[in-house]
Amino acid sequence: MNIVVCVKYVPDAQAERGFEDDFTTDRVGVDGLLSELDEYAVEEALKLAEGSDGGEVTVLTIGPEAAADAIKKALQMGADKGIHVSDEAIAGSDAFGTSLVLAEAIKKVGTPDLVLAGMSSTDGSMGVLPAMLAERLGLPQVTMAAEITVADGKITARRDGDAASETIAASLPALVSVTDQINEPRYPSFKGIMAAKKKPVETWSLADLGVDPGSVGLAGAYTAVVGVTKRPPREQGEIVTDEGDGGTKLAAFLSARKFI
Repeated sequence: MNIVVCVKYVPDAQAERGFEDDFTTDRVGVDGLLSELDEYAVEEALKLAEGSDGGEVTVLTIGPEAAADAIKKALQMGADKGIHVSDEAIAGSDAFGTSLVLAEAIKKVGTPDLVLAGMSSTDGSMGVLPAMLAERLGLPQVTMAAEITVADGKITARRDGDAASETIAASLPALVSVTDQINEPRYPSFKGIMAAKKKPVETWSLADLGVDPGSVGLAGAYTAVVGVTKRPPREQGEIVTDEGDGGTKLAAFLSARKFI
């Protein structure tokens, strides 16, 4: 089974994050890492490949030079090879532009049996890209899967809702996004870290994919950020000295803020 996993390099949530002069997210001057939610997709791909004869996992990402670290982590986990689409014209792309680049990259790879993705990214948290990508590739989509099985040329997934769970099946090839309930991602072993150094990673540009630079980036985005404001520092809370009326003051505080 040949599987392509789409992963994203995101700013570290513990780092000081900011924006470029054009109000796009700063992805160069900040520490980054493989999106945590994408680790579940990588893990599931590895499990499926290990359970099939001749399975291969290719990791695909878009981003600046540092985005290669996302591929590196996936290769250390056990993926077989990586593809890094890097082009300055991609900076500022929205979900439409990103899905276009990913779709063309997957077409260049060939026809994988399965395309896997996380349920969303930890920086944008939109969760729409898997559906957009499936539409561009003309593949059946199974999103938000909490459990998947592959047999007899089809994939079956369990999706858990607030009130019930449902089972969805689709013929292969297909695109599936997984939730953080599906597995427990493995940690890279020392053997995996050393082996990753010899695994192939290709770097492609928009020209390699035949994508018009004007259709991606800020120029091709359907939305635009016109301003940003830093979150104000947290103010010190109000201290109430209980002089017999502490309960009354607490109730008044909660009532004023519509908590009660």
